[in-house]
Amino acid sequence: MRKIGVIFVSILTIMLAACGDSTTEGTIDEIVFADAGWDSIVVHNYIARTIIEEGFGYDTDETTGSTAATLQGLREGDINVYTEVWTDNVREAYEEAIEAGDIEKLSVNFDDNDQGLYVPTYVIEGDEERGIEPMAPDLKTVEDLKDYPDVFEDPEDPGRGRIINGPSGWAVEEAITTKFDTYGLDETMNNFIPGSDSAAVADLVSAYESGEPWVGYYWSPTWVTAKYDLTLLEEDDFDVDAWDEDKSTEFPPNDVVVAVHKDLPEQAPEVVEFLENYETSNDLTEEALNYMEEEEASAEEAAMWWMEQHEDIWTSWIDEDIADKVKDALN
Repeated sequence: MRKIGVIFVSILTIMLAACGDSTTEGTIDEIVFADAGWDSIVVHNYIARTIIEEGFGYDTDETTGSTAATLQGLREGDINVYTEVWTDNVREAYEEAIEAGDIEKLSVNFDDNDQGLYVPTYVIEGDEERGIEPMAPDLKTVEDLKDYPDVFEDPEDPGRGRIINGPSGWAVEEAITTKFDTYGLDETMNNFIPGSDSAAVADLVSAYESGEPWVGYYWSPTWVTAKYDLTLLEEDDFDVDAWDEDKSTEFPPNDVVVAVHKDLPEQAPEVVEFLENYETSNDLTEEALNYMEEEEASAEEAAMWWMEQHEDIWTSWIDEDIADKVKDALN
């Protein structure tokens, strides 16, 4: 009986070794994408996942988490693909991961984006059509905000203003918190950290539709910046030393890149070749996001709509036979 048991364990060990797992170099059963919490990354995930599933025959999945957690997941191989690494928002961690050889940059998804503290343009210029008078006609810079607590009054703390930061766990939240100290904003303004992106958007939409003042962090590409007339408040031109010291410049220019775990080129070389060709733009991405908003569509539905509208773009990323498989599936 003991001898039979030893033989059984040995056979089982051999079988398990032969089967391998999804992290073994040269094999992968499922390609996992990072969802770091904003709409555009999910749309790009669905575009890429559709091509990978229908064109190349792989299963895919998505892991949700904060920027830091998902980037760490990419380094460790729990996540295989990151379609929107905002490289300069996470510059130190990104460069460390690249230099260590844990991840590989494959392409620049887009690099014509903006981010920072925005106000509705009518706050500065008014809106004659809507009967809105300018509320802060001399407002130009982020530092100027400390002079306008009465315009951007915090409803929960009368006498002080409120600036909407990025959600907790986002890389930009720490940067804007530092800017409060750098520009002396904390003298008159409260640093409000929303629970989620959707909460920040709801606050902005409510204010905008009512013609009320609002100031807070946002970025493009989003359906928000596509739909609403917003003005990005000015800061000094980006300087890496000043940014590293106290965030006293505009946000760094961001190459938003597609990156993968180091093993994926060996595990799925044809998928990596496709992702090396993945390239869009701020405007192309905002088209999908605006569709989401106007049609009350999901990110997946917006991705499918975008692929129908831009067949010429995504088919250029892959071979014709692969493109035909994806088109057949979409139809």
